[in-house]
Amino acid sequence: MSPVLFWFRNDLRLHDQPALQAACAGGTRHLLPVFCLPDLEETSRWGFTRVGPHRRAWLAEALLDLGGQLERLGCPLLVCPGPAAVTLPRLAAAVGAGTVVCEDIAAPEEQAEVEALRATGLSVRTIWHSSLLDPARLPWPAHALPATFTAFRQAVERAQLHPPEPLPAPSTLPPWPPGVDIPSSLRTGLARLVVAPPAADPRSSIPPGPGGFSGGESAGLAHLARYLARRLPDSYKQTRNGLSGPGYSSKWSPWLATGALSARQALAGLRRYEAAHGVTEGSYWLWFELLWRDYFRFLHLQQGRLRYRARGLGQHLIPPHSAAGFERWRRAATGEPLIDAAMRELQSTGYLSNRLRQVVASYLLHELGGDWRAGAAWFEACLVDYDVYSNQGNWLYIAGRGTDPRGGRRFNVARQAAEHDPDGAYRRLWSAA
Repeated sequence: MSPVLFWFRNDLRLHDQPALQAACAGGTRHLLPVFCLPDLEETSRWGFTRVGPHRRAWLAEALLDLGGQLERLGCPLLVCPGPAAVTLPRLAAAVGAGTVVCEDIAAPEEQAEVEALRATGLSVRTIWHSSLLDPARLPWPAHALPATFTAFRQAVERAQLHPPEPLPAPSTLPPWPPGVDIPSSLRTGLARLVVAPPAADPRSSIPPGPGGFSGGESAGLAHLARYLARRLPDSYKQTRNGLSGPGYSSKWSPWLATGALSARQALAGLRRYEAAHGVTEGSYWLWFELLWRDYFRFLHLQQGRLRYRARGLGQHLIPPHSAAGFERWRRAATGEPLIDAAMRELQSTGYLSNRLRQVVASYLLHELGGDWRAGAAWFEACLVDYDVYSNQGNWLYIAGRGTDPRGGRRFNVARQAAEHDPDGAYRRLWSAA
């Protein structure tokens, strides 16, 4: 049997890896794990780099951790620069492979990557494994997905749908093909990615360092275990709208975003916690948020490119984009203290609380006249927990161009400050860059 290329995408882990298991099944004797590094200098249509320094550093940590684990299994990770449709055919030719196995991602750019790769003549097998629930086992087909999250959640809970148990990490993997001669130009990806990380900001809600936040699978699993051991699920509902600090929310999202932690692994840990300590409002709300994450994924399966149009799912054209307003917002120069504080935190740390993400998005769209797609692109550049499904879904939600029947969200900034930062501590903390 010819060697198989396993293409890591947004699934940078070994635990709960159905796609990797599929690549190793059927008598596969030789495996070559590959990650195709995106163009780190690519700019968005709005004029800034699509992968900012914090995302870049987080990705580097995830790949270094994954590479170390694969090295110990005798099947090293190859990080190659360039698009998959260029890189993987060259690798396949070098090792005599005809098949690529990878994660299925329902977003348009990621779908186009797979189609371009197939056009080169390689066989590409895609496996869906980023959601809790298997979309093929839902009680409705993708085109009949309930129109609102509430209807979706209620239907899932009435049907008592449960995700599969997460798969254990493999203890062995097939080795690389023997006598591999890989061109040196295809071995330079990790060196291009690993640069001096941004200086750590002591105010960060995701502080790096021992016991803190690092991008790899090992750190993600350790963080999940610590979060549960500290019994923080009990208070999650009460604290989830906090603005600053490591403990007010679960902080699972940075690892979920790169796939260094699987959603099923997180939920399995939560269910064991509930079995030991009981179900609380807070632990239920963590399930609720994970289910929102699933819903945004299934909406992509249903609507695809419609979610990327300027008007989204709506019928009305969007108003002209205020480039000046967007620049003031992006550079934390709006003159509104809460907004500017939040935008400083985002740029300084690559993170922002869920509450403030909604507030700053509303301010850009409804007060400054910015295009929702520009805001989504800036979040893509900055956030270490950037997830194409959730980012697109949340910006459509605020803009009123998604599935929500209430037509968008417009937040009163003064009221938000009074409710969530009544003593001004957050604004003072981020009053300067």
